[in-house]
Amino acid sequence: MTAVLRLGFMRLCQRPATTAGAVNQQRFISGKTMRGGPRVVTHKPFPYKEKNYNVFTSMIDKTTPRLNDNSKLICVEGPIAAGKSKLAKELADELEMLYVPEANMDMYYINSYGYDMRLLDPQMPESCRSFDVPKFCKDPNHFLAASFQIKMYMLRYSQYVDALAHILSTGQGVVLDRCCYSDFVFMETMHKHGYVSKGARSVYHDLRQNTIYEVLRPHLVIYLDVPVQGVKDKIKARNIDYEVNSKVFTDDYLRTMENFYKQHFLKDISIHAELLIYDWTAGGETEVVVEDIERIDFDAFEEDPMEKKMMDWRFPNEVEWCEARIKFAGQKPDLMNYFNIPRFDVPELLRDADSSKIYRDVWYNAPGMKYRPGYNEDMGDTGLLTKTKTPYRDNIL
Repeated sequence: MTAVLRLGFMRLCQRPATTAGAVNQQRFISGKTMRGGPRVVTHKPFPYKEKNYNVFTSMIDKTTPRLNDNSKLICVEGPIAAGKSKLAKELADELEMLYVPEANMDMYYINSYGYDMRLLDPQMPESCRSFDVPKFCKDPNHFLAASFQIKMYMLRYSQYVDALAHILSTGQGVVLDRCCYSDFVFMETMHKHGYVSKGARSVYHDLRQNTIYEVLRPHLVIYLDVPVQGVKDKIKARNIDYEVNSKVFTDDYLRTMENFYKQHFLKDISIHAELLIYDWTAGGETEVVVEDIERIDFDAFEEDPMEKKMMDWRFPNEVEWCEARIKFAGQKPDLMNYFNIPRFDVPELLRDADSSKIYRDVWYNAPGMKYRPGYNEDMGDTGLLTKTKTPYRDNIL
């Protein structure tokens, strides 16, 4: 009801906006090589990380004037060690977009002061200790594996919301190294190989169903295809100890992951977004990928209102563009609250009261965790008496 009233108020107060065809999409992405130099920024980016964007701000700070042909969201996907990060960085540089690295548990465990909360494990009950990728690779049958993968989805979702907020607030496109839409591939693979229970998988999909439809699908997904043996060779070549010695990355496990990627994720996302697939067994040329991207007409589906491709990015007027921007730039805490689904039937996702009490006492007395970021005098924060606010997007997870 609040959203309906807000939208009505915005439409009442704002002038009629430009028609849909003028503001929905700009047809092509262009690299700086094609343009002959860097892009000229015509509108100052809105500092969405420091300032809240709301209905009143939207009356004076419009959304579509900042958008240009490169105001797009690109996700680079593929198996482990395929070379996603390198390609995503190079694409972001050539297209003058923001590169967002793959989400990892450091985002959860390392606080804003740089303190690693995993150091608290000796003081924690077993059910409250840290669990991340290295620990999963060493002990995939651990009962914390399910909560680990749910946290990974939450981190990817949080990162994705930030990417949408960045595009709509600055006009700069974003290149993501893996995204929340493909996260289920990992959960399904883990479940099929017995690392996650049927109940935990059910909780994961309840959370996913409650959150994934709140965000906009990417404009473009790039999938780097590497066969199972190629993945194993690349894992061995990059020589990360916990990956090389892991009992997880068997031929069967990697083949299952490949099947879920190709038969489920790519099949579904291609209905809604553009899709480019490359054989990346021996790597590839970023210039070739850029040229292929520059040929895509993102406006080709605008004439058919029932066409699903790019439908998420079709807003009929300026008011609804601003409403979407308010949602992602100003209401991230509300979006993250959609993860609060009570499920008490899966033992490996529950903690008993005594363990929870110890967890809270230890966690919230760690360096930099007693108060909000910027208000911890023992960590060197100053001017506490004169501060009136803190960046509202901090500590959402």
